[in-house]
Amino acid sequence: MQKSIMPNRRAFTLIEVLISIGLLGIIIVALFSTVSMMEESNSHLLEYLQKSKKITKATKILYLDIASSDGKLSIKKDKYTRLCISNTKNSLYGLSTAKVCWVVLKDKTILARIEGNNYSLPTRFDDRVEVDKVMRGVELFDVYHKKDKVLVVLKQKGKKAISFMLQGINKPKDKKNKKRKPKFR
Repeated sequence: MQKSIMPNRRAFTLIEVLISIGLLGIIIVALFSTVSMMEESNSHLLEYLQKSKKITKATKILYLDIASSDGKLSIKKDKYTRLCISNTKNSLYGLSTAKVCWVVLKDKTILARIEGNNYSLPTRFDDRVEVDKVMRGVELFDVYHKKDKVLVVLKQKGKKAISFMLQGINKPKDKKNKKRKPKFR
């Protein structure tokens, strides 16, 4: 019997090991760059979602403030665009009913929510109010109240305008101007 000329290979040669290490190095570099791009993409997505969540939360609070109100809304467009709701049950600070004003500070284009009781704008140092900065870069904040409908339009710089309408928000009737109807017997 003749032994085979080719010996049984039980190990890799040095060249084969070096080639496999080189190929592994190229694959690892490609994987690390892919992981890095995915992390950057995820951080941008997370940042966008957080901003979107803040806008959604702000519009939800504004919506609830108006929907929970007694219908007495005061809308003024002067130095500060503002919406004041004299009585709302949507309190972020545990008040049974609160006066809430939404004000756009023109110099900084910040939308702020002011909550308290028995205060007037501009607030004084002894007024007990809570001020929350809701949104920055506000270009437009308009509120329209006609009959039983309230339309809110809100636009942040560089973004699409957000608008929503509430129905069934009736203005309270003035008791002083209400004429009495004669009673017939």
